[in-house]
Amino acid sequence: MSNAPPLPTAGGTPKRKASQRLPPLVDGLVSQRARDLLDVIEKWVDDECIPSDAVYTAQLGTGDERWNGHPPILEDLKKRARELGLWNMFLPKNHYSNLNEYDRYGGAGGFTNVEYGLMAELLGRSRIASEACNCAAPDTGNMEVIARYGTPDQKKAWLAPLLAGEIRSGFLMTEPDKASSDGSNISLSIRQEGNDLVLNGSKWWSSGSGDDRCKIFIVMGLSDPNSSDRYKRQSMVLVPSNTKGIVVHRMLSVYGYDDVLTLGSAPHGHGHITFDNVRVPVSNLLLGFGKGNEIMQGRLGPGRIHHAMRSIGSAECALEWMIARLNDDRKIPFGIPLREHGVLLEWVAKSRMEIDSARLLVINAAAKIDSGDAKAALTEIAEAKVAVPRMALEVIDRAVQAHGAMGVCQDTPLAYMWTRTRTLRIADGPDEVHLNQMGRRENRARAQECIDRIVDQKRRTDELMAKYKVVDKQLGGSKVSGFKAKL
Repeated sequence: MSNAPPLPTAGGTPKRKASQRLPPLVDGLVSQRARDLLDVIEKWVDDECIPSDAVYTAQLGTGDERWNGHPPILEDLKKRARELGLWNMFLPKNHYSNLNEYDRYGGAGGFTNVEYGLMAELLGRSRIASEACNCAAPDTGNMEVIARYGTPDQKKAWLAPLLAGEIRSGFLMTEPDKASSDGSNISLSIRQEGNDLVLNGSKWWSSGSGDDRCKIFIVMGLSDPNSSDRYKRQSMVLVPSNTKGIVVHRMLSVYGYDDVLTLGSAPHGHGHITFDNVRVPVSNLLLGFGKGNEIMQGRLGPGRIHHAMRSIGSAECALEWMIARLNDDRKIPFGIPLREHGVLLEWVAKSRMEIDSARLLVINAAAKIDSGDAKAALTEIAEAKVAVPRMALEVIDRAVQAHGAMGVCQDTPLAYMWTRTRTLRIADGPDEVHLNQMGRRENRARAQECIDRIVDQKRRTDELMAKYKVVDKQLGGSKVSGFKAKL
């Protein structure tokens, strides 16, 4: 039982269902099937998952057993998710055409990125909801990779048990001695010897590797260091986690804790791992030699949408906690209820605007992927990836501040939410890389257009000045010549 002070009770009108709160801009992008499922998800998350979060933490424990612990509450929620048809919702229909085969595993997939993004927002309100319906990272991205790029044998061996929730997986890209935000720097060696691939090198922030249910790694490494195209030097390989030569040295903490995010939390874990002459069959190669960066971009695009929408769910939850705090009549600083303090009402208003704006940004990116692919939506995905965690951190921080000392301890989910969200400014590429790439693309695509438009407008101004026989004395005449250089 929680030792936190009780929240006040209050009456009021129940909020509208999730399907009734969709932004009008997506009305034509969300099927009736998805609308119906959104309402089921919302009720399941609010009524069953969020109340179970604290139970999960208590059952997980604090000793070494937490790294191989499987709290009963999570297993019960998985059964419940299957009963409700909430299983494997993440896999987009354009990545897995044979839905009949997919449905063998209890899948509720086949949704667009827009539709699943809205579902991910609801799942993001709870610590364990995503895993409870088999929609947690890194498994979601790994399953998409195998579904999209894997051979029939690879799908049978690894996709089938992942879809069934029988095993978990890890994604190994980042390296401790490289600037891994640039995928072309990845240097773990992948060398072919006869019918084998031999792997040597080191990885860290190896997502999912701490879980004893993790049976397969997707490993990115350097297979062709002499390729003239630096982005075709890397490949991705499926490596069973029990392969000889793999050594897991430690699990990395997040802000000093191992119990935050699916990125790093026990029993999930982010491992520091070395590969010493690890051998796997050449048939474990994904898509082909030199395709690692291509696969990575295909994997991370939808994944960034999922992360962003889950962050919006966290921000919505934080706003609810802030509003509840403002209406707690036990909190009357300086003789004035919190809800009458203007600055706090301003925080609520700003948070509402920022969350709604961020949601539209992510939905726009998801719709762009749905209309083409992740490559066609690079700018929109980057915008969402950068903007949403920043927004969520600000909203959560306001809620923390409104709660005072209570906001930074375990009596609310706010401190956990903030720590989890802060890692997303680094995960899947740091903000600075995305901003730099966005700036380059925007400048390259629009520089001549902007110059030509301004030159033409100034030319027209000169013509009108001559026609009406006037001179703009402040400008000192035409400035057109300053813009004539071509790029």
